Amino acid sequence: MKILVTGGAGFIGSCFIKHLLQTKPEYCITNIDALSYCGNRLNLTEVENNPNYKFVHGNICDSNLVKDLVNETDYIVNFAAESHVDNSIYHPERFVETNIQGTLNLLQAAKNSNIKKFIQISADEVYGSIEKGFADENSPLLPNSPYSASKASADMLVRAYSKTYGLPACITRCSNNFGPNQYPEKLIPFFIYKLLKKEKVTLYGTGLNIRDWLYVRDHCLAIDLVLEKGKIGEIYNISGHNQRTNLEITRYILKKMNLDESYIEYVEDRPGHDFRYSVSDSKIRNELGWKPLYEFESAIDSTIEWYLNHPDWLKI
Repeated sequence: MKILVTGGAGFIGSCFIKHLLQTKPEYCITNIDALSYCGNRLNLTEVENNPNYKFVHGNICDSNLVKDLVNETDYIVNFAAESHVDNSIYHPERFVETNIQGTLNLLQAAKNSNIKKFIQISADEVYGSIEKGFADENSPLLPNSPYSASKASADMLVRAYSKTYGLPACITRCSNNFGPNQYPEKLIPFFIYKLLKKEKVTLYGTGLNIRDWLYVRDHCLAIDLVLEKGKIGEIYNISGHNQRTNLEITRYILKKMNLDESYIEYVEDRPGHDFRYSVSDSKIRNELGWKPLYEFESAIDSTIEWYLNHPDWLKI
């Protein structure tokens, strides 16, 4: 089985590649990554010499390169994306280019090849802020940031190529991932990095915005299941069912680092800040048999411990 992973030097993509090479040694994986600020080949040091792994330094916006790579593969798993909401507010054009045009390049190349399955990795942000209950796979897409709008647009392109051209595609939408090797712009590693320097961490508004947290290894197990068993044309939500306010997560980190709440600074809320994300993942549980293997507290404890033991990595 030949798999093209895009954005595989990033946090989730690199975890997925390592998972496949450890559990499916017969798979051959090609990883294309532009190595932008949050892509890091150090995330894949342990597999660099694996004969079934190949790294290509390139951008999915390069249509000729994408075409050549797609013609040599059986499956595509598209992680490549600009994903930081704050950055999207100030530089939305970058998100349109990578998340929409880049995905379109992959779809166009896949349409003209013999791809067996295309998996689009998306996020719960595309459903917008959920006042109560859960968004399921049939809920409307109501993105509120340039980032989530670009991901929703890419999802719609994947759906269109599936319906119009018969492209064998699936879409997955996950909640907030956490774990080792995450670039320190996201809440958990960024706050640890700041606190190690004895600097205050900033919380938007009251800090009561709610996110659902999913351990990255559980996410990779879910994607693996969709790769093998996911029904063509379907969407699968993936949730950790660990809803916490940003303030709760911050307090947890402070406690683990033996610091008090004087290190918290509340700042003006960002524009279009979604209050609550919440998705139902009963579909992937009932149809594919997935469920998280890692308990939240032990996973976040080991994650925090990893960053504390790798302070130099946080400086990338």
